[in-house]
Amino acid sequence: MEKKNIEWSKLGFEYTKTDYRFSATWEDGEWSPGELVTSEYIQLHEGSPALHYAQQCFEGLKAQTAKDGRILLFRADLNCERMRNTSDRLSMPRVPEALFLRGVTEAVRANAAWVPPYGSGASLYIRPLLIGVGSNMGLRPAKQYEFRVIVCPVGPYYKSGGLSVISLAVSDFDRAAPQGLGDVKAGANYPGGLYATRKAQELGAYEALYLDAAQHRYIEEAGSANIVIAAKGNTLLTPKSSAILPSITRRSIMDIAKHELGMHTEERPIDLRAEIDTFEEVAACGTAAVLSPVGKLWYDGAWHHFYGKGETVGPVMQKLYDILCQIQRGERADPFGWTRAVAL
Repeated sequence: MEKKNIEWSKLGFEYTKTDYRFSATWEDGEWSPGELVTSEYIQLHEGSPALHYAQQCFEGLKAQTAKDGRILLFRADLNCERMRNTSDRLSMPRVPEALFLRGVTEAVRANAAWVPPYGSGASLYIRPLLIGVGSNMGLRPAKQYEFRVIVCPVGPYYKSGGLSVISLAVSDFDRAAPQGLGDVKAGANYPGGLYATRKAQELGAYEALYLDAAQHRYIEEAGSANIVIAAKGNTLLTPKSSAILPSITRRSIMDIAKHELGMHTEERPIDLRAEIDTFEEVAACGTAAVLSPVGKLWYDGAWHHFYGKGETVGPVMQKLYDILCQIQRGERADPFGWTRAVAL
């Protein structure tokens, strides 16, 4: 299929209107079959719980073009699982896996011309969302819901682009409390972080890094990404907390480290003050960010630098990034069975 005439290499992580999106509705305990629609607008009743009580959630995944022209999805079943967990927590109906995967697949297939070509450095970002709609005023679950899948071509999440070094600043604010909403992908988790990130940027960092809400001692995650740490002893660490979003990218990176690189992997509480001197490489990871090495961290009133004095990408993060991207683009054997091709 002929691709759109776009300067793919100049794309940022911004919204671009594509031709189609998938929509299905829930009412009286049943989901509609769903269909492709052309309008990018959603008509909402002014009483919709999505507007008043943040009864809304979303997912994020990507489609890539392989060298042979196939369009590959990466672990979409786990995005469905995570949306199901979020739906339960927000008292919203579950989107059946068959409907979720069909919505994703149909939206990608219908917009195949918008999937960036192989080697462009861009990808097709896929945003499934679920919102409570319909007339409502009291604090209670919506009576109707819309499940929608939108897609748009994107470039790197951070403006520096590609695998380049970023910086983080430890925030004085809390992202989520234990047993709160931190481990689900609720829309309500994100607007509070905009202020924390702005404060981090005033210090010269790209984004905020949150510590645990109880003691401000243990690493949790950045505003838009999880954290992985290469420590001494050929070990890859990642924080463990009930307030952390379970990142599919992080899960994949930990598996790659263990099974492809032979590293020892640990998911456990990480005491920043006590352990920062043992960090050899640090990175933020997620669907949007992929894997972004953290060169320096603002903490306790000073910058702490990691590999190469915070100016270069370390060997561990480079290997993890390369293997992950090669699997996603179909350039490398996929021993895990993570990718699936979209039939055109």
